[in-house]
Amino acid sequence: MPIESVFPRLEELLPHVQKPIQYVGGELNSTVKDWDAADVRWALMYPDAYEVGLPNQGVMILYEVLNERPDVLAERTYSVWPDLEALMRERGVPQFTVDAHRPVGAFDLLGVSFSTELGYTNLLTALDLADIPLAAADRTEEHPVVVAGGHAAFNPEPIAEFIDCAVIGDGEQAVLTMSDIVRDWKREGRPGGREELLMRLARTGGVYVPAFYDVEYLPDGRIARVVPNRSGVPWRVSKHTVMDLDEWPYPKQPLVPLAETVHERMSVEIFRGCTRGCRFCQAGMITRPVRERSITGIGEMVDKGLKATGFEEVGLLSLSSADHSEIADVAKGLADRYEEDKIGLSLPSTRVDAFNIDLANELTRNGRRSGLTFAPEGGSERIRRVINKMVSEEDLIRTVATAYGNGWRQVKLYFMCGLPTETDEDVLEIASMATKVIAKGREVTGSNDIRCTVSIGGFVPKPHTPFQWAPQLAAEETDARLAKLRDAIREDKRYGRSIGFRYHDGKPGIVEGLLSRGDRRVGAAIRAVWEAGGRFDGWREYFSYDLWMDCAGKALEPYGVDVAWYTTRERGYEEVLPWDHLDSGLDKDWLWEDWQDALDETEVDDCRWTPCFDCGVCPQMQTEIQVGPTGKKLLPLKVL
Repeated sequence: MPIESVFPRLEELLPHVQKPIQYVGGELNSTVKDWDAADVRWALMYPDAYEVGLPNQGVMILYEVLNERPDVLAERTYSVWPDLEALMRERGVPQFTVDAHRPVGAFDLLGVSFSTELGYTNLLTALDLADIPLAAADRTEEHPVVVAGGHAAFNPEPIAEFIDCAVIGDGEQAVLTMSDIVRDWKREGRPGGREELLMRLARTGGVYVPAFYDVEYLPDGRIARVVPNRSGVPWRVSKHTVMDLDEWPYPKQPLVPLAETVHERMSVEIFRGCTRGCRFCQAGMITRPVRERSITGIGEMVDKGLKATGFEEVGLLSLSSADHSEIADVAKGLADRYEEDKIGLSLPSTRVDAFNIDLANELTRNGRRSGLTFAPEGGSERIRRVINKMVSEEDLIRTVATAYGNGWRQVKLYFMCGLPTETDEDVLEIASMATKVIAKGREVTGSNDIRCTVSIGGFVPKPHTPFQWAPQLAAEETDARLAKLRDAIREDKRYGRSIGFRYHDGKPGIVEGLLSRGDRRVGAAIRAVWEAGGRFDGWREYFSYDLWMDCAGKALEPYGVDVAWYTTRERGYEEVLPWDHLDSGLDKDWLWEDWQDALDETEVDDCRWTPCFDCGVCPQMQTEIQVGPTGKKLLPLKVL
């Protein structure tokens, strides 16, 4: 039976909200399929505004992978801004997809991709607007199965009450397997109801169903154990890893937004995973092993993507794009191929030790020469040894000198504040480094027209990293440390005016820390904040630290724990962590040893180029590192 579009009712509201174009749909390369022709129907959500969510590669890839299946339908939904939310509640308009404006509550599955934990309150808004009970326990087989994915799903315990299941790791194959299970269950007449469907998903070993696990606590508030509460459920749930990225060349038809978004470009993921071993970096740890896309595979994706979109810039994405074994040939080949079309190339922030001027020149040959971004992360040599970011100050100065000498005038340096064992002196060395960068730039160019921007954010310890046991720096201490750094930069009469300083205060980081290392008890705080009006916590204009602290304090008090217990408290080796039953492939003993190495300021090499150091991923996940070079060249395309 067809599901009617809610657009006629929505359209009446659009003249009364900001940026109404974001709710209209109809983007180039979007897909609308026949509802009745599909056996399985997915609503895919990025729990943030359209301008942030539409360019998200994860959602875009799954959207296309699912819609390529003739028996599956997938549509997208994003968070609505508070102005539209109020009108939707007033007029009874439900959460809708932007593709066919179908009500989200009518779909079989609602897949939510969490890049950050600060989207949790937006999930609750979407569920409530869709008339889906907030608590998974209250749902029937008439409601969608709510599936969490993305990096934050590696610890889904804070939202365990609100989701039916979670998938950790790569989603391409996982969503297809889940679709098959849902299709078969529906064709069989939905035997056993919702519980049987969830059991079938859980039995795969790669879908985590929180309701099938009980958490027991010690008197001091720590977790005693997490145990399955029925037979047939695995003790540990494994992550999914897609091997041979050339077999998954998605997106083939990237979406072109109607409204302005945070990224206006066509993007290609050139490799997945990272083994640099930066101890603070959850993304690098949980996406192991490294799997490179071949130079020819990249070329084919860029060719098809540009033809399908008309974009004038290509982003070569990964966690450390300059580490691709053939990045020089990739950049030169693409610059050669699209020289006449003036297609620009871009990389995310570049590692200091992977930068070279030839690569930079190729990246800017067909586009504009804007600033360069580097991420030393730590201000002092000592703290960089702690975090395993093996970049010396000499390397940085030499690199920026080369950049300034070859025509660049702006350099952005990214750092973190609050890293384990950090002192005021470590942070104040950031000011010293910035002044040396400006001084070297003036020296090599003979000009004072040189800029360096220091951008600094608060460090948040994350699950599945060596720092998962580390205490987080309190917000007040973070702010005090940043104030000293700001004053040190401003007081420098000779160089201070050439140094920009951007920083985030420590308060959002404490909330993120609560959510990233929280357990199921934190769900009560999330619900309380949402009920009190919390929305869009990743946006400064909507985030309220006081609201979070007030609601979390009251919600956690009955459990005998508080925000500090989850954030600024150091954990011990013997403590059961909320995510220990979710297997990222990383050996917990190896993570602990790396944490001890951090405290000893011992560096660890990249296993791409050195012998294996037993992190556990490859044998545990039955995977392997896949890197080139292939020896192939990216030839210009011939017009037939």
